[in-house]
Order: sequence, then structure tokens, then C-alpha cells
Amino acid sequence: MVNRRRFLSVAAASAGAAMFARVPRAFAASYDLILKGGRVIDPSVRLDAIRDVAISGGRIAAIETTIAGDAADTIDARGKLVVPGLLDIHTHCGRFTQGPGLVLQDGVTGWIDAGSQGADHIGDTIAVARSSPQQGRVLINIGRAGILPDGDTMDLKNADVAAARDAIAKNRDFIVGVKARLSQDVAGENDYEVLRRTQEVATSFSLPVMIHMGQTITPIPKLFALLKRGDIVTHMFAPPPNSIIDDSGHILPEVLAARRRGVWFDVGNGQKGHMRWDTITAIMKAGFWPDTFSTDWNTNAHETGVIDLPNCMSKLFGYGMTLDQAIARATVNAARIFPLFNDRGTLKVGAPADVAVLELQKGNFDFLDNYNNKITGHQLLSPSATVLGGKRVPRA
Repeated sequence: MVNRRRFLSVAAASAGAAMFARVPRAFAASYDLILKGGRVIDPSVRLDAIRDVAISGGRIAAIETTIAGDAADTIDARGKLVVPGLLDIHTHCGRFTQGPGLVLQDGVTGWIDAGSQGADHIGDTIAVARSSPQQGRVLINIGRAGILPDGDTMDLKNADVAAARDAIAKNRDFIVGVKARLSQDVAGENDYEVLRRTQEVATSFSLPVMIHMGQTITPIPKLFALLKRGDIVTHMFAPPPNSIIDDSGHILPEVLAARRRGVWFDVGNGQKGHMRWDTITAIMKAGFWPDTFSTDWNTNAHETGVIDLPNCMSKLFGYGMTLDQAIARATVNAARIFPLFNDRGTLKVGAPADVAVLELQKGNFDFLDNYNNKITGHQLLSPSATVLGGKRVPRA
């Protein structure tokens, strides 16, 4: 039974709680930036809804149906997608001082340079990463001279374990893995030994290896036996010889085993030799979908079938991939591969405010593989705006 004193105490507490609940409305919050009315898709928290996103102090402050408050800047995102900043884990941004700024326009708020340079000139790519407006890091090429027109490791002496180890030890804050390019025109008959040496370097520092596969001399099963948990296979859609599928369109058992033990599979769109629609069709039909999208970006990307990361993400819609699945592969999935990104790829309240605003167009769009073959798709993602560290990036 409630006595009078207890009743008045509860009533007073309730009145105080009600007054406190009204405070946010009476004193509207002030934010640095609000993105208004966009379709927020954040696979990290399984969110797909029309929401406002408020940013304060460089971090996500609130995501609500309607956010009442003033802001120094507002982005009208109605009719557009608001997603976590995109992460591109296979670029060659480090080869060009303007590279990071160019991909930032595409919504890419974090990038990895995948083996542009080896030990001899690794300082060049690190300098670009160090000055990048967004997060950028480097995979060192096991070939000490980096990418060479006649093949990085055609001369096996270029796969110099000691030189690579020394370079990593001196630049541990920017080197986050080791790259081995294994195609016939890059490593020739040295491919297996090149990969073995790459693992020798990587395991010394508990780093992942990324392999560029396809058209190798050594069969895939033998090469994949050297891959460990956390390693990355890029150019996973590369056609034969030595694709990840057999002549009947079945995924090789060694490839399935690699995924089971924690090897990641990445698109690595690129421009030559890495994607062909018939191979993609067989791999997707087999249900072996990529873990991540990446571009293999170069400064001429916009003039090729790559264009940008949102365009590369659009290419698999016709194979059954949904919008949120595509976005996951360029955000939260990519963030899981490199510790550098462990607080990125998400719009959780409190996370760094890196955001990509994308347009989703519907119609008929031509997409190119690396052999000038076209397919027609019916949805196209394209960049509209980028927010980095809570600030709108000016459009070029």
C-alpha cells in the first residue's frame, strides 16, 4: 500500500523526469554538420532507413528520424544514400601525390597502396600516405624495386627478404602488409618461391600477405597452400589459366579451404587481365562471393572500366548482390582486414565521422570487364559528397 509521503515522492520524481526529458527540445543541440533526410545504410549495425545524421567534434553524434538542432553546415541528402566512408584496400594512390585527394572525391576515406614500391623506394609511397588527408597505408612489394615493366621478380634476386624486413622495421607505422604479384608476366617461374619469401617476411612482423593471382605458372592449389589466416587474395575474378574455378565452373577445393581458414577474397577490379564476365558469372553462380571490393586504382581510372569504387561496387548487382551487401564489402568488411580501420566502416554514434553520400541511379548502364566486354546493369552507384573527420570535402 502506498502512503501519502511515498505518493508525493514518486509524483515529484516523475515530474522531474518529465521536465528533464523535455530539456533537449527546449534547448536544441548545436552540431557541426547535419546530413538531412538520406537513406542511411550502415551494414555494421544493420541499419537501412531514412534518417538524419548529426556530427560534432569530428564524430557521429546522433542518428535519428528527425534531428532538431542547428548546425554550422547542412547537407541535403534527400533521395541519396548516406553510408560509412568507403575503404579501398587495393589502390596505387601512393604512386601519385594527387592520388589521395582524387579518391577522396569518390567517397574513399581510407586506402591501402598495394605494392607500388618495394624496399628501395618505399619512402616515396610512405610520403604520400603521410601527407594524405584521409587514412592511407602501404603494402610493401616483395620486389625491392617495386612495380617493373618487365616484371617485379623475374630476377629472383629482387625478392630480397633482408631488404624488405629492414624497410618494414624502419617504417612499421605505415607498412601494414606485404604484396606479392605472381602473374606469369610479373614473376614467371619464380612465383612459388616469391610467395614463400613474401611469407617469410610477413610472418616476421605478424603481417598479412596480399597476392595478385591469375595467369600464374604454378597452379593455384600449390600457391594457396602457402596462405595463412588474414592473408588477402586480390583479383579473385581473374580468368584462366589458374583461376579459382576448374573447367567445370566449380570452385577449387583448395580455394574453399583457404576461405575456411580465414583468407580474404578481394575483387581488385584493375584494368588488364583481372576480370572477365564469363569467369565472374561462374564464380558468382557457385556462390563464392567476394569479401571486399577494391579498384586497383590508378590516375587514369576514370578513363577506364574502373571509373571509381562506387562504379566497381555496382557491377555485381546483376549477379544477385543487394545494395547493403555491396556497401558492406566496401565498409565494414574492409575494416575487419586491417587494424588501422578498426573504428571505421561504421556510422555508430561515437565513431569517426567519415561519410560517403552516394547516388543510386536506375536505368540501363554499361559495365566493362578488363577485356572490353560489356554487360548491362540496371543500378549505378556514383559519388555525390564526402565527409571526412566531420567536415564536408569540397567538390573538385
